[in-house]
Amino acid sequence: MKKLILLLFILASTVLAQEITIDWKYHNIGRVRQLITNKGPLWPAGYPVRDMINCEYPPGSFEEHIGEAGIWVGAITPKGDTLVSVTTSWNPWNSHFEFWPFSNEPWDTIWVAGRNDTLDIPYWPNYVGLSDQDFICRYNDYNPVSLKDSWHHPLYVDVIQVSHAWASPQPLNEIILFDFYVVPTRFKLRKTYITYWADPNVGYRFSDIQQFLRDDMSWYVPDERMGLGVDSPGGIDGQAYSPIGFKIIPPKGIDPKKLKWSFQWNPSTNPPGLTPATDEEKYRLLMDTDVIMDNQQIPSGSHFVMSFGPFDLDVGDTLKFRVAEILGKGVDGVLSTAKKVDLLAARDFQLPAPPPAPPLRFVTDNHKVKLIWKPTAKNNPENYFDPNRADGEQKPFEGYRVYKSTQSIQGPWKLLAEYDIPDDGYGKEIGLKYEYVDEGLLNNVEYYYSVTAFSKEDRALNWPSLESSINQNAKVVVPGTAPPATVGQVAVVPNPYRGDIHYNSYNPPWEKPEGRRSFWMEQDRRIQFINLPRDCEIKIYTLSGDLVNTIEHHAGASGRGYHDWNLTSSVGQAVASGIYMFTVRDLNNGKVQVGKFVIIK
Repeated sequence: MKKLILLLFILASTVLAQEITIDWKYHNIGRVRQLITNKGPLWPAGYPVRDMINCEYPPGSFEEHIGEAGIWVGAITPKGDTLVSVTTSWNPWNSHFEFWPFSNEPWDTIWVAGRNDTLDIPYWPNYVGLSDQDFICRYNDYNPVSLKDSWHHPLYVDVIQVSHAWASPQPLNEIILFDFYVVPTRFKLRKTYITYWADPNVGYRFSDIQQFLRDDMSWYVPDERMGLGVDSPGGIDGQAYSPIGFKIIPPKGIDPKKLKWSFQWNPSTNPPGLTPATDEEKYRLLMDTDVIMDNQQIPSGSHFVMSFGPFDLDVGDTLKFRVAEILGKGVDGVLSTAKKVDLLAARDFQLPAPPPAPPLRFVTDNHKVKLIWKPTAKNNPENYFDPNRADGEQKPFEGYRVYKSTQSIQGPWKLLAEYDIPDDGYGKEIGLKYEYVDEGLLNNVEYYYSVTAFSKEDRALNWPSLESSINQNAKVVVPGTAPPATVGQVAVVPNPYRGDIHYNSYNPPWEKPEGRRSFWMEQDRRIQFINLPRDCEIKIYTLSGDLVNTIEHHAGASGRGYHDWNLTSSVGQAVASGIYMFTVRDLNNGKVQVGKFVIIK
C-alpha cells in the first residue's frame, strides 16, 4: 500500500509543482543527517528524494532511524466538529498527507540560515538564525492541494516549522531541534491537541527490509516526555549503535503536569496500526486521552503516537512547542542527552558557538595536495565575536585543525595537524599556519580534506572549546598531473584488471559504491585511462575488432587527465574476460594512440 501511494505521488509531482513549491534538504552539519521536507514529514512522502536514508547516525554508518514521522493537530470547531489534520500517517482508508506548502512562489521553500544570520523571509521578516544550520518552512491544511483530498476536512491552521542543527560537541551535535508554530486562521479551536506520530526503523538500512522493520520496539520515558524507537539486539540488521528519541518540550509558561499526556504503540508492522479511519476516532482514541502504555518488550516494529494538550486557541493565536530528535550511544546515551535538553531549553538554546569555518581552497600536483585557508576580510574566523560566552572574551578564536579522509566526504576523519595561537595560555601553543602539504598520494584518486576553526574554552561557563563543522568545509580533492599536450603516454590501470581482487577494500578504495549506497555492485567496477589530453575520444574494441564502447573525454575546468570506465558496453552489458584494444584520438590535432589491456573475471 505504501509503495503504491509513493508511486502515485511521484507520478503526480509535476502537477503538484504547478500549485506548490516542493523542497527538501538534509541537516548535515552535526552528527545526525536528517531529511527535512517543506510539508512536514521526516521522510520523502512522495517527494522525489534520491537518497534512501531519512535519518543517518553516526555519519557514514548507513544506520537508519526513521521510517516515517510528523505532527498531527486535532481540535473541536465552533460547530462542534472534531477534526484532525496530519502531516503523515498510516491510513489505507483516507488521507495520508493533509498539510502541504502554501504556494508555488519560488520563496515558499526551505530557507537556510546560520547562527546569527538575518533573513528577510516574507512571512518572517528579520529572522535571526539560532543554530549553525536552521531550516525554515511553512505549510497548511487548507491549500488547493490539501483540499483536493475529498476525505480531508481542514482545521485551517498554518504551521511554521524551524529545524536546528549544531556543529558543536556533544550533546548539541546529536540533536535536531524542531520549533513548531501552529496558528488558527479561520475559527477558534477548542481542546486542541498535538500528536507526534512516529514509525522509527532503527538499524542498518540495507539489510533485509522486512526483518529490518520488524525487530524494533517502542518505549516511553515519562519524566522526559520522550518516545523511543529501540532496535532489539541481534537480528539481520545487527545491533544498532543508537535508538532514536522524540522529546516534547511544551510551550513556555505552561506547567507540563497540568497537561494531558498519552503514549500508545502499535503491536503490528501493518497499516492501519495506530491510525483510525475517522478524525473523531483519531482524536478520541489517541489524542484526548491519558493512556500511557507499558514499554514494548516483544519486537514487532516500532510505531507510536505521543499526544499532549488541551489548548484553546483563538484566530491568530500562536501555539509554539518544540520537539527534540535525540540520538546517542545506546539508550543510556539518548537518556543522558534528553536530561541536558531541558537545561539547554532553559537558556533558549542561546549557547556559546564555534568560530566560522575558514575559507578553504586547494592546489593539486603530482602525488600531492596543498591546502590553503588564509582568512579574508569577508570570512575571518580570527575576528569572530560570541555574545553568549560568560567569560567576556572578545576574540575567542584559538586555532585551526586539518583533517583528511580516504573513504568519503562524510568521513571517517583523521586529524593531520593542529595550529593555535602561541603563548596565550590555551591549547598546544604551536603557532598559526595557513597552509598544509600532503604528499605521497595516489594520482587520480579521490581524497577528502577539511580545515576547521576552534575556540578557547569558556572557563567562566565551564563550556568546552568549540569547533566548526568538519562537514561544512569538506572538499573532494584529486591529485594528479595536468593533461599532456597530446596522446602518446595513455595507459590503462589496473592492467590486468582482476575480478578476484576486492578493489573496494583498498585504502583509499579503488572502487566504491555510487552516491550513498553502502555496498559494492557490478556497476562499480572501474578501470582508468590515464595521461589523456584535454579533449579526446576513446574507443574500446574486442580483439576481433568489435566496438564495445565509445567515450568522449573533456578535461574542462577541473583539468582532469584521466577517465573512468565501468567495464560495460555501450548498451549497458558487463564485458567478459579477455584482451581488449583501445584507441585514443586527440580531438584537437587528430593524433591517435593505440593500446591494449586485459580483463580477468
